[in-house]
Amino acid sequence: MRRSEKEITDRAEIDAVIGSCQVCRLGLCDEGEPYIVPMCFGYDGESVYCHSAVEGRKLDILRRNPRVCVEFDQLLDLVEGKEACGWGMHYRSVVGTGTAEFVEGLEAKRAGLALVMAQYSDGDFSFPEGAVDRVSVFRVRLDQLTGKQAG
Repeated sequence: MRRSEKEITDRAEIDAVIGSCQVCRLGLCDEGEPYIVPMCFGYDGESVYCHSAVEGRKLDILRRNPRVCVEFDQLLDLVEGKEACGWGMHYRSVVGTGTAEFVEGLEAKRAGLALVMAQYSDGDFSFPEGAVDRVSVFRVRLDQLTGKQAG
């Protein structure tokens, strides 16, 4: 990272940023064309789990090219200035890269969906077989995470 004073190196801090976020942005490459999708997600410390309809552009891209980027951010404060260059932002963000793979099997998909729900609620949820069959679940096995902060 060019601005090393802004880098978050502590893994627990990086995990805390991810844990506090409501949205994961999933970056894909569609035959050379960038494509980004905001996603609900779950995180187990090693992989990001997402769910989706069983068909669509995102899934088509993942089947052709499973290498992805994920991004999480927290806006902490907007800093106003007297001039345009005096404005700034206090934030924390995490960017990661990894490989997406589809989760197969009823129990494995339920476990992935439970991680997604755990990101947003402390509740204990059940996932009926029919509902699980109607969604696609995929995980991004992360191979790199970088954190950054300002303010």
